[in-house]
Amino acid sequence: MTDSEKRPPRIDEVARIAGVSPITVSRALRQPEKVAEDKRRRIQAAIEQTGYAPNQDAIRLRSGGRPAAVTSAGAAAEAEAAPSTLVAAFVSNIANPQFSRAVRACADVLEPAGYRLMMGETAYSYARETAMIGSLRELRPAAVLFTGVIELEENREALRSLGVPVMETWAYPQDPIDMLVGFSNFDGGRLVGEHFGERGYRRIAYVGRGGGRGVLRLQGFKEGLAKHGLRPAAELPVDGPAGLAEGRRAMAALLDQGEPLDAAFFGNDLLAIGALSEARRRGLAVPGDLAVAGFGDIELSEALEPGLTTVRIDSDDIGRRAGRMLLARLGGERPERGIELVELSLVVRASG
Repeated sequence: MTDSEKRPPRIDEVARIAGVSPITVSRALRQPEKVAEDKRRRIQAAIEQTGYAPNQDAIRLRSGGRPAAVTSAGAAAEAEAAPSTLVAAFVSNIANPQFSRAVRACADVLEPAGYRLMMGETAYSYARETAMIGSLRELRPAAVLFTGVIELEENREALRSLGVPVMETWAYPQDPIDMLVGFSNFDGGRLVGEHFGERGYRRIAYVGRGGGRGVLRLQGFKEGLAKHGLRPAAELPVDGPAGLAEGRRAMAALLDQGEPLDAAFFGNDLLAIGALSEARRRGLAVPGDLAVAGFGDIELSEALEPGLTTVRIDSDDIGRRAGRMLLARLGGERPERGIELVELSLVVRASG
């Protein structure tokens, strides 16, 4: 069975046959009076050719804009299947301002073209991710965006079967589901490891996620340390959405182990900022007693005293790039390569 036989016809197929953009099809179905009559006729013919789900809007199109009554439960169900201008955006941690900035930047590109973004949180949970992806068939979004990459093959296949553009971000695998704007988490971790080694720190800890891109950051960190003959003295996994409270607890756990540390690398800036708070509470000087680095470069990282050394991610750039690629695909374009790499850099500040 082919992919086209598995899934119902989509709005982009109607647009391709009619020779218009998907947003024009949507506008013709929702506000037919705003679309030229010849385009409405082509769109209606394409709907009938593809068997695209008929609904109340399609009935309005046939009648030149005059709404018709829904006379049965079946027709009511069909009316709910109207083509969508909704883009579903799923963030890994809604408390992390990096992700909200990226989604906002993406929205700044898509909304002037008539699309709207709806945001949900996966919370680094495979169960939540699976449930949310399962809801998309009923939601019928125009496109889907993730601040992360989808690892479970059943979820990857479910997204492919939707027949809509899918954008992954925040990592750089070579086999994205559809499109990708990402960066190398391995390289980001390596930058911090090399920096700590160059500064002469010897007893160094890592705190971050034990799965997904956290593993890549740790692997890169280890490679950077290895160039100086070092390895992590401690590794502390912190899974799920990690924020300031988790950073404070992680720093307390490291300090309570009894073994003195020179430096600690935290897998995101919120963890690192929470750790700085705990270090100050215990009377430690940063970086005199303990150096701290993070990952992300959120706005607060520069405003702190001491400022946080961190790996800079341009979240706005990721969001804008993702928005432009999605908009091109929604307009019927097919880029030769649907993968874009965002460069990282290390921002050295007073914390280490």
